[in-house]
Amino acid sequence: MSTPPLEAAINAHPFFIGIAPRYRRLLYECAVETSFDAGTYIFHAGEPASQFYLLSSGKVALEISAAPRGPLLIDTLESGEVLGWSWLFSPYIWHFDARALLPTHAIEIDGTFLRMQAKQDHLFGYELMTRFTQILIERLQVTRMQLLDIYNPQG
Repeated sequence: MSTPPLEAAINAHPFFIGIAPRYRRLLYECAVETSFDAGTYIFHAGEPASQFYLLSSGKVALEISAAPRGPLLIDTLESGEVLGWSWLFSPYIWHFDARALLPTHAIEIDGTFLRMQAKQDHLFGYELMTRFTQILIERLQVTRMQLLDIYNPQG
């Protein structure tokens, strides 16, 4: 019996490699495929955050609004990366804008559903927190480097 394409895509995504099969089943329950045209905003800072995305193809910019300069690029994400962690931490709002730079295909995961599951199964919650904390650390380091570039007196 072959694996359905959505399940195969989740199984192959680097972010969930090594996760227990019982947790994979939870991911399958709350996942849908989605796509975004180049230039489309996926979300804006301040909007409610209830999902995250496993990027399958394309390229996404993480930006902050910096009037009057316009958007400042914080990071770019590509295939194999995860977009969105704000669904996991109160007050559950996006902290950046995300914009597709290229046509982008992703798997959208219902974070609200996963939060409820994590409250019932603390080992699952720990698994999610461990994985998403790595994303937070990576984004913090990238943001730190961007700030060094912005405020570098030789720049």
